[in-house]
Amino acid sequence: MAKRNIVKLGDEILRKVCRTQLTFDDRLHQILDDMAETMYDAEGVGLAAPQVGILRRFCIVDVGDGLIELINPVIIEKSGEQVGEEGCLSIPDKYGTVKRPMNVTVKAQDRYGNNITVKGEELKARAICHEVDHLDGILYIDKAEKKC
Repeated sequence: MAKRNIVKLGDEILRKVCRTQLTFDDRLHQILDDMAETMYDAEGVGLAAPQVGILRRFCIVDVGDGLIELINPVIIEKSGEQVGEEGCLSIPDKYGTVKRPMNVTVKAQDRYGNNITVKGEELKARAICHEVDHLDGILYIDKAEKKC
């Protein structure tokens, strides 16, 4: 594993829509492992492929209950509402108040291409939505009600 550089606000890659991940090979596994090391080292709870310079539809999330890898994720269900402070590893030392669903269900694939369904509530729901937004070129600052 190796730490990767985190792309910062201002880099145009953060505003692009990512392409579908079609191959589930050792290269993908290495990138996912590198992303996990990078996220944990930066003390984040999520990281999306474009944040490490890759325009593909995958992200990782760990809010303290284990690493979740989401390849080609699609949010299929949302319910409830929460409003809270968010930050982003690509926008260091800045925070904003963002409205997100309280609960989400996402369909995706795992690192081997198997179909999976993941449910998240509270912080996990927030993190999943935040990372999936990255795959569509959307940053939390685009949704923030109040910026800090």
